[in-house]
Amino acid sequence: MSARDNYVSPLIRLNADDNVAVARARIDPQEFGEVDGIAPLAPIPRGHKMALRAISEGEAVVKYGQVIGFATQGIAAGEHVHLQNMGIGEFMRDHAFCTDARALPPIEQQAQFMGYRRADGRVGTRNYIVVLSSVNCSATVSRAVAAHFTPEVMQRYPGVDGVIGLTHGGGCAFNTQTEGYDYLTRTIAGYATHPNVGGVLMIGLGCETNQIPALLEREGLAEGDRLRTMTIQAVGGTRRTLEAGIRAVEEMMPGVGAARREPVPASGLTLALECGGSDGYSGISANPGLGHAADLLIRHGGTVILAETPEIYGAEHLLTRRAARPEVAEKLLERIEWWRDYTARNRAEMDNNPSHGNKQGGLTTILEKSLGAVAKGGSGTLEAVYEYAEKVTARGLVFMDTPGYDPVAVTGQVAGGANIIAFTTGRGSVSGFKPAPSLKLATNSEMYRHMSEDMDLDCGTVVSGEESIEELGERIFRTMLETASGEETVSEALGYGDNEFVPWQVGAIM
Repeated sequence: MSARDNYVSPLIRLNADDNVAVARARIDPQEFGEVDGIAPLAPIPRGHKMALRAISEGEAVVKYGQVIGFATQGIAAGEHVHLQNMGIGEFMRDHAFCTDARALPPIEQQAQFMGYRRADGRVGTRNYIVVLSSVNCSATVSRAVAAHFTPEVMQRYPGVDGVIGLTHGGGCAFNTQTEGYDYLTRTIAGYATHPNVGGVLMIGLGCETNQIPALLEREGLAEGDRLRTMTIQAVGGTRRTLEAGIRAVEEMMPGVGAARREPVPASGLTLALECGGSDGYSGISANPGLGHAADLLIRHGGTVILAETPEIYGAEHLLTRRAARPEVAEKLLERIEWWRDYTARNRAEMDNNPSHGNKQGGLTTILEKSLGAVAKGGSGTLEAVYEYAEKVTARGLVFMDTPGYDPVAVTGQVAGGANIIAFTTGRGSVSGFKPAPSLKLATNSEMYRHMSEDMDLDCGTVVSGEESIEELGERIFRTMLETASGEETVSEALGYGDNEFVPWQVGAIM
């Protein structure tokens, strides 16, 4: 075997039509005379783009075989392509409804994990008791009730994973006829009925707009052994409510702790897909690897939720082409138009991304970021589009309309029923999302080694050539099954997940 047979190019070219490639590692002109026949004209940071040929001013810059922006000035072959010479621009996209829709072949021998069967047929991957505040005014008491149940106290209650206090900054001073009210009540109800939750205590103040009885009626919920409610004003103040709340949770413990894990099919998994702190490797390693794992889960009968509408902007045509039915594609485009209006009335723009960290990691435009983000959704048919925090009932790949802001996006997905989360990151996001376990997938090995205590999986093996996308996807899928069976994630070990409950606030707060 010749040395050339072992050659791994310093550049990653993702499609034969691309006029840029991504640096596998930093490329310094003083160290490299030529890279694949092209002389680098300036240092190319790892994860950033180098021009493969001359690109004229106004010409499209192409990566993944798709337009990611336009040259704002002439770019020479070997030049660093980034903010200084490339920007976003308008161009026509071929939405071609349903033309690429294809059913993924089912796997007959379905994988299993150890989960909790719930009365409604859904499956839990964890078994928590949740203290939910209906309004910001009851947040302190709600957190105090949950805080009473320390790890030492919980030793008295085997079978319960913990008591978590989920609070938020809203619940009052809005109109109950608005989208914001819909989102809040759906979110609270989604957590109250989540398959990872064995018992719920909902605490309000008493005079807030988000009245608990109205919320229960609106969402079809009823009090019982599994769901208890109280308000501070009715109980008689902070101390009495704290004491009553602790008693209520203690009374739930035996019933919740009686649940036992048992073998269940992988079809019981609903996977939330999320990316945060993305970089130039996200669309090359972790995201497509996760996409392959998502395809495997769908083939085993499971459900996968892609989200973050502002971060599929510019790549939505790839999803409309995979829509199962024209009305699914139309609903996705309707949500895009809603966002155009939403950003316009708030004096913002759809292309206000990428963030500072994304740009440092090599992403230049929202088009480039979105094309990489869509890769998380694999290659299957898009079966349905849901609004924020709606209960997901379809099988296969679905889309949920959420912001790109990670805690708000994942809160909506968990409210929709996601019982496990896969979170890809290139810069090092560290959040968790109780009651659903969250796996952190590092897009590059350098960050994985630097933040190894915060990352579950190193996906940089694809960048280095040690592993294929398919091999990585199979590794992610196996890890998902282990996590769903109770294996602790690093974010759970570090105590993340109580502060990332952030329902989407939309509309006027009066």
